[in-house]
Amino acid sequence: MDKDLLEHLEGFLTERRRGLFAKVLAQRTRHFTVAVEDVYQLHNTSAVLRSCDVFGLQDVHVVEAQLGKKMDREIAMGAQKWVDIHRFSNTQTCIDTLKAQGYRIIATTPHKDSQYIHEFDITQKAAFFFGKETEGLSEEVLAQADEFLKIPMVGFTESLNISVSAAITIQHVTNLLRNSDISWQLTEEENLEKRMDWCKKSIKSIDDILKRYEEN
Repeated sequence: MDKDLLEHLEGFLTERRRGLFAKVLAQRTRHFTVAVEDVYQLHNTSAVLRSCDVFGLQDVHVVEAQLGKKMDREIAMGAQKWVDIHRFSNTQTCIDTLKAQGYRIIATTPHKDSQYIHEFDITQKAAFFFGKETEGLSEEVLAQADEFLKIPMVGFTESLNISVSAAITIQHVTNLLRNSDISWQLTEEENLEKRMDWCKKSIKSIDDILKRYEEN
């Protein structure tokens, strides 16, 4: 990390923007993450992305085995600029990647022997998988999940829209996380990396500025 470059770029930001970056980054976490598996309605994936930004998850993993690489920018409301999107062409690669990073695979489903979200153990890193609107998660995810999770429901309908389910789950577990003694924040290196990334995404004519910096 070139800290001199970071300081130089932050000089192009307003004091308010620098303060906002610091405030948001202080609440960012990689302790939890979300994976969305082949969701048909693009606005649902975009809404999940927006919820991740709102509740402080830095990463979203999107499996696109059957669908194109589009994002509904109107629904995401710019969240794709601040949240890191990791795309996968198949589910297995996504699962393997997350497990290699130390995440438990959590399948969200009203079926199976699922625990309720208020029973969930937040102490370990976890990746919450959300599936297709009508079919739910694939057998691939269900067979390899470490745990199953569900939201308490008392009505006739036994399922929620994926974007609603994700928002409820993310809000609940991140609220518990922030009220715990767990070290859930980004590392200093991760914090610096995101400051650099967000600076570059916020400054007009960034390529020209970087070129002049390198020449000097």
